[in-house]
Amino acid sequence: QVQLVESGGGLVQPGGSLRLSCAASGNIFSRNVMGWYRQAPGKERELVAGITSGGSTNYADSVKGRFTISRDNAKNTVFLHMNSLKPEDTAVYYCYAGLINPQYWGQGTQVTVSS
Repeated sequence: QVQLVESGGGLVQPGGSLRLSCAASGNIFSRNVMGWYRQAPGKERELVAGITSGGSTNYADSVKGRFTISRDNAKNTVFLHMNSLKPEDTAVYYCYAGLINPQYWGQGTQVTVSS
C-alpha cells in the first residue's frame, strides 16, 4: 500500500509564496509520476503540475511561470513551489502518484490566498 502525506498549506496574501511537500511511502514503484491536483469550492478537480521520475514536467496554463514542481527521488518526495499567488489559486491541493495516471492520492492540504 502506498501512502502520500502532504504538508505546507496555509493562508497567504496575494503575491505571496508557499511550498507544498508530499512524501510517498510504502510499495511505490521506482518509475512513476507524482504531482498535484487542486479543487476549489464548486469546481472540478484540475491538474496543477506533474513530474516524472526522469524529471519531465507539465503544468496547467494558469500556473505556468508562477509554480515550479520538483522532486527528490531518493526520498520519494515531490514539492510544489508556488509564487505570485492569486486569490483564484485558493483550493484544496491533492498530491498524487501513479505509473502514468493518478493511482494514489494524499488527503489534501488547504491553500487560501486572501488579504
